[in-house]
Amino acid sequence: MSDRSSKLLRIGGASLAAIGLVLVLLSPVIGEPISPGSLWWIEPVAYVGAGVFFLGAIASFVSIQLASRREKHGADDRSWSQVTQDYFDTFAHDMGRPLRRILGKQREVRALLNETGETTPRMVTELLDEIEQQAPNFRLMIENVRVLVDLEDEYAQPAVEPVDAAAVILNIADRYLPIARERGLDLVWWCEPGEFGLVYTDASALDHVVTNLVDNATKFADGQIEIRLTRNDAHFLVRVWDDGPGIAESHLVHVFDRGWTPELSARREKQSSGLGLFIASSLSERCGGDLLVESRQSTGDEANDHHTAFTLSLPLDNRPAAAK
Repeated sequence: MSDRSSKLLRIGGASLAAIGLVLVLLSPVIGEPISPGSLWWIEPVAYVGAGVFFLGAIASFVSIQLASRREKHGADDRSWSQVTQDYFDTFAHDMGRPLRRILGKQREVRALLNETGETTPRMVTELLDEIEQQAPNFRLMIENVRVLVDLEDEYAQPAVEPVDAAAVILNIADRYLPIARERGLDLVWWCEPGEFGLVYTDASALDHVVTNLVDNATKFADGQIEIRLTRNDAHFLVRVWDDGPGIAESHLVHVFDRGWTPELSARREKQSSGLGLFIASSLSERCGGDLLVESRQSTGDEANDHHTAFTLSLPLDNRPAAAK
């Protein structure tokens, strides 16, 4: 396949994926005119959108594979992972553009409805809430795939820079507050000391690890999620705690395995890809840190003592010795 054909395949795949994403997010709006007063069409339209999204993603992936093979034979100084990362960055940008536009329109509509003061139909309110709640999930899905590609490059190094860790964690908490409220969860965060200061680490990796941990907590918490940022003489720590049912002790050794989920042990259908915690653990190690898990399941005598806590520990200064 020529460079032109490969490029067209990639652009076409990204476009299909973007169309599928739009169909999923706007399925309530599309389904309502087809069958007024009924929600029957919303779910099929969402399924069609999901199918189009994955078809586009596969097409883009194929073009990436073909391009990487040509790069492998034509450029000795670039690895397969580097080429794949370049193409996926373009794909992620193409996917992010329509998502940003949808979120922008969602905010405009909500602001307009608030200004008019008129009673908003329940269907419209639910649609706006759903778009706001699902946006972080789409972002995380795209970012997880990008990070997986990056992790395949054994020579990749963390992009160390001065980072306001407290601001990064606060931003994550703000993104997940709407989701927590919708699920009846109380999400709180704090840092000690209050004036936390700067650390030298990979800001993107820190954001991605903690985002995966908070996203995981929103799925399993019963009523409360706590995010705590602390530091000692050499490290800073982010602890994400939830009051969910807990993880069986025999399963704790597997939570960071690639693709593992609790459903696998019970031969049930997987509810997630099982990649989030694997990615979080791998990124933590690449940045010179650790990710630990502690959990306790409820018992008959201690019904309210169940919880799960993940603790990320990273160096306060991860710069090479020569740069300090």
